Amino acid sequence: MSRSDAQESTPRKRLIVPVASFSVGAIAVTVLFAIGAWQRRWIADDGLIVLRTVRNLLAGNGPVFNAGERVEVNTSTAWTYIVWFFSWVTGAEHTEYVALWVALILSVSALPLAMYGTARLYGTTVTSAGFGLLLPLGAVVYIAVPPARDFATSGLENGLTIFWVAALWCQLIAWSHRRGTAPTTWSRTAFLLLSFTAGLAPLIRPEGAVLGVLVLLVLFCSPIGATMRIAMVVVAGVLPVGYQIFRMGYYAVLVPNPAIAKDASGSKWSQGLEYLGNLFAPYALLIPVIIAVVVGVILAVVASVRRPRADDEVLAPVACDEDLADVLDDHAAPSSFERFRQRTGSFSSGLQHPRVVVATILLAGLILAVYWVRQGGDFMHGRVLLTPLFILLLPVMVVPVVVPATLRTRDARVRLGAAVAVLVGVGATVWWAVAVHANALPNAGTTIGRNGIVDERTFYITNMANENPVTAEDYLEYPRMQAMVDKIREVRKTGGVILPSQNYDEWYVAALPDKMPPGVKRETTVYFLNLGMTSMNAPLDVRVLDQMGLAYPLAAHTARLEDGRIGHDKDLSSAWVVAESGGVTSRPGLPAYMSSDQVKLAQVALTCPDTQERFKSYQGAWSLARFKANLSDAVHLNGYRIARQPEYEIARCGLQEPANLDEKHP
Repeated sequence: MSRSDAQESTPRKRLIVPVASFSVGAIAVTVLFAIGAWQRRWIADDGLIVLRTVRNLLAGNGPVFNAGERVEVNTSTAWTYIVWFFSWVTGAEHTEYVALWVALILSVSALPLAMYGTARLYGTTVTSAGFGLLLPLGAVVYIAVPPARDFATSGLENGLTIFWVAALWCQLIAWSHRRGTAPTTWSRTAFLLLSFTAGLAPLIRPEGAVLGVLVLLVLFCSPIGATMRIAMVVVAGVLPVGYQIFRMGYYAVLVPNPAIAKDASGSKWSQGLEYLGNLFAPYALLIPVIIAVVVGVILAVVASVRRPRADDEVLAPVACDEDLADVLDDHAAPSSFERFRQRTGSFSSGLQHPRVVVATILLAGLILAVYWVRQGGDFMHGRVLLTPLFILLLPVMVVPVVVPATLRTRDARVRLGAAVAVLVGVGATVWWAVAVHANALPNAGTTIGRNGIVDERTFYITNMANENPVTAEDYLEYPRMQAMVDKIREVRKTGGVILPSQNYDEWYVAALPDKMPPGVKRETTVYFLNLGMTSMNAPLDVRVLDQMGLAYPLAAHTARLEDGRIGHDKDLSSAWVVAESGGVTSRPGLPAYMSSDQVKLAQVALTCPDTQERFKSYQGAWSLARFKANLSDAVHLNGYRIARQPEYEIARCGLQEPANLDEKHP
């Protein structure tokens, strides 16, 4: 073997141990996560909400929750259509199993994909002289947190979200490694694929645009040339911009209806901090977070030790005095414009660097974490903080432990100390994970605390005595559900508004008149908070609405209750839905608890011109004229709000109260 061949084979030999250690760690983490996720498999009530839209798509009713009403009930557009696609391809009888398997595969695949991206980040570190290992750290933290395993299935988009994040991370790292290389057809194609992935952000989750926009800004400002900038804008924007135009013209709003129902731009800092503590406290999560931060700092410091400067210039000495004038002319002070171009060029080329990629990812993760704390978090324990946690752990998903070949230099001894510290950090993280992986919230299955946060999976499996509820039929064991199905069979032919009672085995019915009001269709409506299990156990010709407003724009457009339960802080009284459904206004057709005056007042309040325009925007036939009208009205309708009390809404709209009230209202 020649000397050059020996030199080329040396780095390859050094890869054997790092690749082997990475492979063992990645396989172990992936298998453990898959086992844990499978043991805790389930479909949440909110996961069933998505499947109602999928059922309507498969039935030819369009991307709607209730046939004939264009309301976007699902927050993740991409997740809805992915589940629909695989349900259509497989022809599965139970779409619940499609959602479960797709979510599980995406969740489990996200871990080794993210670990691979991080391994590439440290690739040159572990192939330097010495003995190098790549050990899991951030990946262990993530899989040890029970909510991560709960929402690996659940029917929600968590698995899709972290898979998208992991794919984007790998693409970004690969892009940063192409710095300084000549552009090729492959590198340009890879760059546009990266831009496309980043552009998917708002379709994965609306707040995911934070990460997507930051990545696209870095790409746009990098040294790619005007043509590639135009191409990346087109590639990144074609799907999200196209869908946004469709959303505005079809649904007549700017965001999915849950974002309006939950007032995603609002703030509840104190509730958000409590939500953060609700995730950290049961698992002592601060311990591995501190370890991850310390390890990250150590790796950053070690990487910067004696880092050679790539931009150093070596100036040739001047040969003789007679050439001095020519040399001075050649090195004349550049103009202000030239200096500006040099600085911007240096800044632009510096963006394509792993350090910038890591900084961008960390910034996005911090912004998303702060956003959710400001928003107040969620009512499901840990769910919305899982993605920020996953993003922030990306730079330390795996960490290098490199023992230098010699200890003769000070730098080598520093690197040895760093390797020992990182190894101790990995060991402490594994110890923590073993200790807390089975922890649970106190009284999780029986009570919902004053903060409104609940371990959703534990709550449902306790109340249904089913360790793995997956199908809508499983949820018939939940209080009220079987009685609701029976009541639908009873009322379906005549129509009516089915309302919950305090008795779990009984539902009230607000009757419809013999002659329906003009323009109001006779149909059966169920009005209940648990939208998923209700809608999936109801036929598609039964209208299912909720007082919180996820599927009911009228409720979504009310103001947020300041002290309401997080994620449930809107509550529209049933008098509104009775009035809007064309129900009777007097007894015996009304339930005993309902005021006939409130129904009459709601009937008048519903005639408010802006409210009528909102109904027209999503009900009835969809035409080109309606598309144009919705497109121009979407901004206004997105921010439209009504008063929750019918009498206050009448006053707000300048309407006249009905004269046939039993009691006088102020």
